[in-house]
Amino acid sequence: MTETVDDLSAPLGQKPARRKRRFRLPFTGTQGLAVLLGLFLLAFIGFAIFNNDPLGGEPIARVALNGTTDDAKKEAGDGKAMEKAAAPAAGHGETAVTKQASGDQKTVTIIDGSNGAHHDVVISPESGDKTENAPGIMAGVDQRLLEPSRYGMIPVATDGLKPFTVYAADADRAKAAKMPVVAIVIGGLGVGAAKTTDAIMKLPGAVTLAFTPYGADPGKLAERARAQHHEILLQVPMEPYDYPDNDPGPQTLLTTLGPDQNLDRLYWHLSRIQAYVGVANFMGARFIATEPVMQPIVRDAAKRGLAFFDDGAAPRSVASAVAGAQAMPFAKADLIIDGVPTPGEIDRALAKLEELAKERGTAIGAASALPVSIERIGLWVKGLEAHGVLLAPLTTAMTKSKSS
Repeated sequence: MTETVDDLSAPLGQKPARRKRRFRLPFTGTQGLAVLLGLFLLAFIGFAIFNNDPLGGEPIARVALNGTTDDAKKEAGDGKAMEKAAAPAAGHGETAVTKQASGDQKTVTIIDGSNGAHHDVVISPESGDKTENAPGIMAGVDQRLLEPSRYGMIPVATDGLKPFTVYAADADRAKAAKMPVVAIVIGGLGVGAAKTTDAIMKLPGAVTLAFTPYGADPGKLAERARAQHHEILLQVPMEPYDYPDNDPGPQTLLTTLGPDQNLDRLYWHLSRIQAYVGVANFMGARFIATEPVMQPIVRDAAKRGLAFFDDGAAPRSVASAVAGAQAMPFAKADLIIDGVPTPGEIDRALAKLEELAKERGTAIGAASALPVSIERIGLWVKGLEAHGVLLAPLTTAMTKSKSS
């Protein structure tokens, strides 16, 4: 039919032009792109399923450690995974981390997202028994409550003495026995000298301060906190559910590691500062909810005469049951004071904390060192005793809860 029409429409004496047939693919461009994307997705899923690497996703660097033992050189030559440090906690302001290697040390540079300040953390090599780069011993530390580890001095209970009792802040325990008691723990300290100093100097000594093991010199800041009559805790980074996308930092305790590996990492954290009454989780919603990995950590800390504080952020936490089995001093935060960091919401949380103390005898709140949190807590505690409630250190609240 097409040829007939062309013949009729062609000028007299001329033959109609023949049209060339175009080659057509049996599928459209969109269909082809969909097939390619599907093949890529299948390859990615197959790699994720069959690649059994619990540390997958972590950056790997090959580091030459000069002057180390043969074993250390071998480990460095194997390209052992170096851990990346992330923000100490959401909302605390530290947002980026870089790494360097120098000689026998690893240096983690933590960048404070609020002001751009750099804080270098020197980490001893993971192999060998080198302690020459270990943190110095803080002032006012009882030497009897220390023992050496390959990372430096770590706490120990001995001769009936325990860090939990020796380093507890002074408190009027007779008054605490008669009045409702509130304890407040400010966490995420040690990285960011300005915010740490604000918490130390602007809050009363009865407020307990919890330090992460990172920062340029967390020991000096912890020493200053104790000089201002604060009792202190050590926060131990533990695996959250979205690890490694959300990474607490170097030497994080992981559910994929064995007991010996996690204990070795625990000792690194324990060596960073001294004179703390106990340890607390730093992040760690997955780890603190996994009883098999929690048991060795809590058992070891209990033998060292330490308490355990659960910041209350993990609803499935098994810390209370595990600590109870070890007869270990334990407390869990009843609420997070600055979960919504606005003056109005913080004031409402503090009022609720006060009500809980009057109802039950004790109440414990956790907060970060945000300027708004420090300001509102500082104003609130000034009128607390007039309301018939006593602000007390965490150890006092733990002791009162156990006796009541």
